[in-house]
Amino acid sequence: MAGDCYSENAAAIYRTRDPVKNFRVRIWLKRITPTALFSQHAKHTDTFHEQSLIEMSTFKTSSSGGITTGSGVDDQEEVVVGWQEKLFSQFEIDLFKNEHACQSPLDYQYHSEILELEETEERKNSRIFTYTDFDRYTSMEEHSQTVTTSTMETPSYLTERMSHIRRRRQDRRTTEGKIPKSRIITWEPSEEFLRNSHVLNTPVQTMYIMGDLGPYGKLGHREDEYVLCTIKVDNNGVLSIKPDFNDSKPAYRIETEGEKRDLWLYTINNASVTVQQEEQDREKNLFKDLYNRHKEYLNTLVGEEFETPHVGVLQLFVNGEIVSAQDYEYDNLYIHFFLELPDYWFCSPKQQLSGVTQTCSTKVQDRENVAYFSYPFNFEMSLRSEEQPEGSLPQWPVLYFGVHSCDFWQRCRVEGYGYISIPDSPGSYTMKCQTWRPILPGTSAEMRRFFVGGSLELEDMTYIRTPSTFKGERLSRFGFRTKTTGTVTIKFHCMQQCRAFLDSSMARKKSQNVVERMGERAHQASIYSVMAAFGRAQHRMHEARVNLSKDLLHTSAFLESESTT
Repeated sequence: MAGDCYSENAAAIYRTRDPVKNFRVRIWLKRITPTALFSQHAKHTDTFHEQSLIEMSTFKTSSSGGITTGSGVDDQEEVVVGWQEKLFSQFEIDLFKNEHACQSPLDYQYHSEILELEETEERKNSRIFTYTDFDRYTSMEEHSQTVTTSTMETPSYLTERMSHIRRRRQDRRTTEGKIPKSRIITWEPSEEFLRNSHVLNTPVQTMYIMGDLGPYGKLGHREDEYVLCTIKVDNNGVLSIKPDFNDSKPAYRIETEGEKRDLWLYTINNASVTVQQEEQDREKNLFKDLYNRHKEYLNTLVGEEFETPHVGVLQLFVNGEIVSAQDYEYDNLYIHFFLELPDYWFCSPKQQLSGVTQTCSTKVQDRENVAYFSYPFNFEMSLRSEEQPEGSLPQWPVLYFGVHSCDFWQRCRVEGYGYISIPDSPGSYTMKCQTWRPILPGTSAEMRRFFVGGSLELEDMTYIRTPSTFKGERLSRFGFRTKTTGTVTIKFHCMQQCRAFLDSSMARKKSQNVVERMGERAHQASIYSVMAAFGRAQHRMHEARVNLSKDLLHTSAFLESESTT
């Protein structure tokens, strides 16, 4: 029977959404036999064979096959305990029966309850009892928490401090609108205050299920009390039970100390009532109704009058960040940038479309000189799609930027130019742009740039892409010399707002971006033109076949007439 015991008292963590007051535990406790007798019988089988037989004859076998003592009524007990349900031990009954031993209001309450139990004789426990969260009890096993299995390990200062703290729920009620008497801020904390305050005190409720494993007829001694189960619940509904429920695992084992070492087995099982499916559905509907009412309440606080764009207007919100610049020739870099709005785009007069970052020195990372700016910017602009010609695609805004460096004499040099088109689809993007700068042939320009300062600059930064003043069909850059420089990394977070997004009939097209959506008319027009051209070609082929058949008929008739003549 002893071989079926389970001795690994590991704690288990559960999370529950039900009230903890519905929690029930079934404890079964049974004494098997004095283990000292078995060990003595195993060691001295030959020497004390007759004496062992005489001692073994005082035990008898039960009907279930287990070994029990002669007093089997007192050696087995099964109790169902609720959460924070108080079951008195024999020691507490003997103590609180005397009114003079009561000191606190809780002691007087226990005194009245014990007198009531003696009058009604409804006590359901004998050996199994409980210590609730209100009792002055803390298990010593929680104090002796060691990290290693070494016997030479000494507890730290924090461990010693934790051993003197009862981790209980603290209901501190303060009057609304009044400041508590305790000081909120300690401006000059002492070293002792810091050491005492550096202790974790998580508010939890604790309950101990105990067992009085004393001999028959001698219950009520503190040295015979053993912890069978420790249950803790915090404010988040996390339930910790040590040891875990047995379920299909064998029983736990406790071996008492002293001359008469008894072996006790006990099991722990969850006896909570399972909620029926109808009650679960009712509770689910109740929570759903509660959440809907809370949502309506929040809607009344927030309101529904949000600013929406006009019909035919697309609003584009861009929150970006100039992350870094790397692989440039000189140090102390800064970036000047501005946003170009194409035709049919507009923004608020207060919107700033240009900016300059801070000057940042570079550092070596992976054999590359990198300058981290982390400079944020944001733009808000709108597009009037109805004003643009039908069948044409809108141009998207472009971000132009120039990288400059500053030397010891506060002289600025151009390190590179570049541009990035704003993404046409909403989302987050990280883009890198390779920059370049103009140069002159020969070494004089580079020497002047190094010693005197100054370098070639673009009068119009839009020349990087297509100049805003250019109206021709072809742009020639023949003879314009450039040099590739470093790389700039920029992040974009784009959001689009349009009345068309609210139309339920366009739900299928929400996966498309705005450019595809606005170019849909042009796409349909091109399809119609292709179909029309195909129809005209088919009609011409049909006419050609008809004319060809007529010509063949005329030719055959002419040949027949010639043959007759």
